Amino acid sequence: MTYDFAIIGAGIAGASLAAELAPHGRVLLLEAEAMPGYHATGRSAAFWSETYGGPSVQPLTTASHAFLSSPPPDFSERGFLEKCGALHIATAQSHHRLDAFAAEFAGSGVELGGMTYDDMAASVPGLRPQWDRAITEPSCANIDVGGLHQAYLRSARRGGAEIRCSAQVEKIEAAGPGWRISAGGALCEAVILVNAAGAWADEIAAMAGLPTIGIAPYRRTMIQLRTDPPAPAQLPLVIDAAGAFYFKGEAGDRLWLSPHDETAVPPGDVAAEEIDIAVAIERLESAVDWTVVAVERKWAGLRSFAPDRLPVYGFDPLAPGFFWCAGQGGFGIQTAPAAARLCRALQTGELPEAGIDAALYAPDRFRR
Repeated sequence: MTYDFAIIGAGIAGASLAAELAPHGRVLLLEAEAMPGYHATGRSAAFWSETYGGPSVQPLTTASHAFLSSPPPDFSERGFLEKCGALHIATAQSHHRLDAFAAEFAGSGVELGGMTYDDMAASVPGLRPQWDRAITEPSCANIDVGGLHQAYLRSARRGGAEIRCSAQVEKIEAAGPGWRISAGGALCEAVILVNAAGAWADEIAAMAGLPTIGIAPYRRTMIQLRTDPPAPAQLPLVIDAAGAFYFKGEAGDRLWLSPHDETAVPPGDVAAEEIDIAVAIERLESAVDWTVVAVERKWAGLRSFAPDRLPVYGFDPLAPGFFWCAGQGGFGIQTAPAAARLCRALQTGELPEAGIDAALYAPDRFRR
């Protein structure tokens, strides 16, 4: 079978790009697992923050907001964002980090504000007094990750894309102007091969005979807790400015907590480890005077970063037709609409949308 585009990886990156490319040619979406989004997309912390990922990622996040909040009716009958706001908090030892954070986004258009301790304590009841400074990020929202991912898969199918699960790539070779891929025991050819394989992106490049970029997977731990007193219903996303934890309300009076860990791991099916859970709880109790009553769920997901921690979008200069869509770290879901539009534009010869500098993300930065 011959396709215009073969996309390896059906997480949010591959699914969103398949939906964007479907009107422009025949699309094949290959997924190694039995279900799409198993390793990263399905294990997300599920929030949208304009500042997450830094100033060079922020344009993609901002450009994704309109689609996520009010998608076209034929894509979804409802939006995927529910505003919660974020509170970046600091002790005296990390005030300088708040100052640096504010300076990074000065002039970006991202709305940030200050808050007194009394207002902080009203927003996060039980906040310990050493957390005496904060920056607010009012636009921050919870995001319906599962709903968004499934909507993209439906959109791709409606556009004619073929989705194959349990189709692990076994071999890749150049075939004339395109590529021949063996996956799940079947053979196909494509003019453009898209590497959206997440933690396996470097392995896919090596299979295609290309130098790797250094995209490295890391484990991130998440826990669902019940506390006494219960987490407030309107709790914002609370982020330690020093990067030691974040937590947010979930499912009524539940709490989602992460120790903000990044543990280098080989690509694979990761699980939460007891030491990381204990560290997370200790850090939570250093911030608020709540008691953890129960750990109801625990999980870990993969986040994959390029060496400069920016995503990699574009054709590899060493191999015509080999397109990178990888290295999205923890911000791949919140940037998916704009990133997919950018990748579509680069593959179909369109101009990137205003405000998006494609050169920031081009793979040739690693080939110079």
